[in-house]
Amino acid sequence: MRFANSQGVVAVSAVSSPWSEVAAFERAHARGTQTVRVSLYPAIEDWHRVADSFRLHGAGDEWLRLAGVKGFVDGSLGSTTALFFDHYLDDPTSAGLFVTPEDSLRRWINAADSAGLQVVVHAIGDRANALILDIFDSVAQAHGPRDRRFRIEHAQHLRQQDIPRFAASGVIASMQPYHAADDGRWAWKRIRPAQIAGTYAFRSLLDSHAHLQFGSDWTVAPLNPLVGIWAAVTRETLDGKHPGGWIPEQKITVDEALRAYTSGNAYGVFAEKRRGTLAPGMAADIVILDRDIRKVPSDAIRVATVRNTVVGGRVVFGH
Repeated sequence: MRFANSQGVVAVSAVSSPWSEVAAFERAHARGTQTVRVSLYPAIEDWHRVADSFRLHGAGDEWLRLAGVKGFVDGSLGSTTALFFDHYLDDPTSAGLFVTPEDSLRRWINAADSAGLQVVVHAIGDRANALILDIFDSVAQAHGPRDRRFRIEHAQHLRQQDIPRFAASGVIASMQPYHAADDGRWAWKRIRPAQIAGTYAFRSLLDSHAHLQFGSDWTVAPLNPLVGIWAAVTRETLDGKHPGGWIPEQKITVDEALRAYTSGNAYGVFAEKRRGTLAPGMAADIVILDRDIRKVPSDAIRVATVRNTVVGGRVVFGH
């Protein structure tokens, strides 16, 4: 939490949280030592335990909230386990794999949604994303309308026909911009140009009026949101070989990236009426930087530093 505060992080979604981690956060909350607001998403196969906890103890408060459950469709691009419609260029024997069997995934999402839980699911490959959009649609139709805010974690590779489905179904795209700067160095060896065109499609998703929220995927990627903002705005890669941006048509503005990291995240955890913006009556969660990142050259964004972090009106980093 101290490290997160030093990076300007005031709230997180802790996904796939084991129950030992839930218990650790509960102890911190009881001692009053939390300096980061936490929304917990245990594994979807434990949906019944989460639902029981909701019923017996409630969801929690503004500091610690048992928010829902987290599932997986597939693996990752780096390990050639992300699930695609086409086989990998560098491994023609594989098109990825299911981390969770499809029938189990459908059953658990149905059950969790019936229990009123928010469901977030990891999907990276284009087939994985198409499938989870199909499942979300079928569950919503079966159970009727409500403000469920399904989320797809990563939403990394999308077919063009699947991009408008996010807004149409109210599914949140929960994405990690740093991975675009990382994957852009080598993704061309693994997947085809048509698949690359739908990679981290920030601009297309926003233009289709989808809800977009940004995160880090820490510890897999840096926790620092400023590096993520730089990646989303410039689409440059870590090797410096795409100075004009990798898939430059998917660039977004600094203000759009800031919203995805602030109000977009608040919306993603049902907290937009209480935090995520600087306005009278909202929680005093404030980050002060050493420069106005809206007015500096884009390369200066990732080297900006945090001077102060304030959570709930209390200075938790800086002076």
